Amino acid sequence: MLRFTACVAGIYICFLTWGVVQERVSTTPYGDGNKPEKFRFFVFLNLIQSVIAAIVSFLYIKFTGRHLNVTTIPRSLYLKYGQVAFLNCIGSPFGYAALKHIDYPTMILGKSCKLIPVMLMNFLFYRRKFPLYKNICVVLITVGVSMFMLYHNVEDGSSSKKGAATSSLWGLFLLTTNLSIDGLTNATQDEIFHRFGRRVSGQHMMFFMNAIGSVYMALYLVLNPYNNELWRAIQFCQTHPAVVGDVLLFGLCGALGQLFIFYTLQEYGSLRLVTVTVTRKLFTMLLSIFWFDHRLTLGQWFGVLLVFLAIGIEAYIKKQESSKKRAFKESSIDEKKSIAAADKFVAAKAE
Repeated sequence: MLRFTACVAGIYICFLTWGVVQERVSTTPYGDGNKPEKFRFFVFLNLIQSVIAAIVSFLYIKFTGRHLNVTTIPRSLYLKYGQVAFLNCIGSPFGYAALKHIDYPTMILGKSCKLIPVMLMNFLFYRRKFPLYKNICVVLITVGVSMFMLYHNVEDGSSSKKGAATSSLWGLFLLTTNLSIDGLTNATQDEIFHRFGRRVSGQHMMFFMNAIGSVYMALYLVLNPYNNELWRAIQFCQTHPAVVGDVLLFGLCGALGQLFIFYTLQEYGSLRLVTVTVTRKLFTMLLSIFWFDHRLTLGQWFGVLLVFLAIGIEAYIKKQESSKKRAFKESSIDEKKSIAAADKFVAAKAE
């Protein structure tokens, strides 16, 4: 119980801090002069986070006495790792770009809709189908997010209304693209675990995704002749040293949070992990609302309620299914013991 409590505390602390730092890095102007600047170098930010996550996962694997098994990994698995890393690299920039046009609570609610693209991509690419209750949850989540966007306050004036609506629609498009790529990433991860089984652990997946992704992003920043983001980001950090601490904290919290998530999944199962991560999303959104003084309308709060009602329903049904499986397994064991006892009794009587 003490270890599980430590895992919950670790996930909350790391990702609550990660969420606040992400919004600070993405939206807060740096500098005390007349022209403060915003940090706009999101490929560089992702590179730093991937490098830190790869280092942390590597140290964790070594600390637990395991090996990367680089020479024994089949080529097909490396190709899948490369595919997942590539999808992960191209998905994040859309999320950061969306954050320029929508507020952070909307982003968090959108991220809570990952079930929609995950289900869609699993069906389109791997022909997997899902039970009815998951489809119902998808509908509730979609309605909740739609209400959250629909009831967003817009300033008075026709021009400002038109501009805000355009901005929101563009932000929603970017967010949808981000979620679609994330859905394909998750579907491909499921396929990797399904195909390669014991060859892949969560920590190994974390290392190779981040290591290969770091190579992709570094090559893009260094070799792309039409992009000088790397040098501009370095110059920005030199001009505004305060951003360095935020960027490093962002990467470290994300990496440590992933370790807590993988440990919880490995030791306690998906049910407890879903419970922890769902409440973490809720607290992240509420913290953003109060920390950055976001104001929600009654319709938006109802949208929030629908989203987390759907997530709660899914978690509850998963718990019921898990209990049924456990009960069936226990009854099967008892039945086998009864049969074995009866066989022993018959054998003893025959003697």
